[in-house]
Amino acid sequence: MCPHPSAVNWYASFGETVRRHKPELGQLISLETGKILQEGLGEVQEVIDICEFAVGLSRQLYGLTIASERPDHKLLETWHPVGVVGIISAFNFPMAVFAWNAALALVCGNTLAWKPSEKTPLSAVALHGLLLRAAKELGLDTEGLSELLIGERSVGEALVNHPQVKLVSATGSTAMGKKVAMACAAQFKRSLLELGGNNAAIVCPSANLELVVRGAAFAAAGTAGQRCTSLRRLIVHRSVYAALVERLVSVFARLPVGNPLTEGTLVGPLIDGRAFDSMQTALASAKGLGAKVHFGQREEGAGAGGSAGHYVRPAIVELAEQAGPMLHETFAPILYVVPYDDFDEAIAMNNAVVHGLSSAVFTQDLREAERFTSARGSDCGIANVNIGTSGAEIGGAFGGEKETGGGRESGSDSWKAYMRRATNTVNYGASLPLAQGIRFDI
Repeated sequence: MCPHPSAVNWYASFGETVRRHKPELGQLISLETGKILQEGLGEVQEVIDICEFAVGLSRQLYGLTIASERPDHKLLETWHPVGVVGIISAFNFPMAVFAWNAALALVCGNTLAWKPSEKTPLSAVALHGLLLRAAKELGLDTEGLSELLIGERSVGEALVNHPQVKLVSATGSTAMGKKVAMACAAQFKRSLLELGGNNAAIVCPSANLELVVRGAAFAAAGTAGQRCTSLRRLIVHRSVYAALVERLVSVFARLPVGNPLTEGTLVGPLIDGRAFDSMQTALASAKGLGAKVHFGQREEGAGAGGSAGHYVRPAIVELAEQAGPMLHETFAPILYVVPYDDFDEAIAMNNAVVHGLSSAVFTQDLREAERFTSARGSDCGIANVNIGTSGAEIGGAFGGEKETGGGRESGSDSWKAYMRRATNTVNYGASLPLAQGIRFDI
């Protein structure tokens, strides 16, 4: 199918409308989530980018023509909209995650129902309003096109259980995703899940340590460690362990923590007190295992004018082996560091957690890089070389394996998740031969 030209113009118009309001939207994200302004602006750019991607995709929703074994027959695969797509998004990307799903779902001919995080309703209201404005300016009927559902967990449950919602795309914790998956399975309904991540990076003996320090600092401390792709585990070869940890501790000690709207700030506040308590519990657990903990304390007076807020200095935790809280995702800026001796051991450590979202290796050895990205390497949906675990581009499919949920959003052929496939056989002859040579003469 190919969307009506007015619909294609709408995607372009929505993207351009967002572009005009990029400064204000970026600031709103920072105010509501605590992200620094640069990250807020970057998230708005993701919305713009996925709209542009959808415009191009609207001419590329390809099916297949397949050679038939029967004479005078044609075999086709065609794609059709699934219907209403339910979207549940998390607080840490209050605009981008909706846009990833919405742009592809809409270009495939579906309608939307969006339940944003109850922690970030203002970002949702602003973005959704621009979506409808762009449609109205083109004279499109917006009745039932996209609905915004503000509320607590019960609203999300109602969305998931509604019989007219044919696909639920949910981003959030693994615990939430399991409930969504079970509810959808009970109705034989599709679910597209983007859940937690306990992401690791392996640092090999040949690694460029400058790249490692820069990549690890952003991946672990950016967004105050509240990305599903945040770097949580650093698996470092023993030969470079001491030198790297010393440099990381020096960098983390001087990271500017404070008001996310202030120029130069690199780490804003945690989303709420629950996130702060979870971080302190994980650090206490690590100390109980004999870990050496650098930082992680509250940064008093870090907010604007000393305002209240859950500001913390990102922590580095040295462990002798991968154990305890290192095996579990804590949605906070904690970077666990552990040594390794053998590359096979490092890959096994990378894979020895229940999540499988993002991973990375820092090496100048081609064999190590190729091994890591092969079927015998990382078991994650994202496997990077000489770059951190966070900061995916919209051109590639985004998602992970195991308890990350297995879903894929954004680029590549992810549009297929928002459509149903039909196989069509067309007989343009005057006889009726059966497949597999079966004869049924009457």
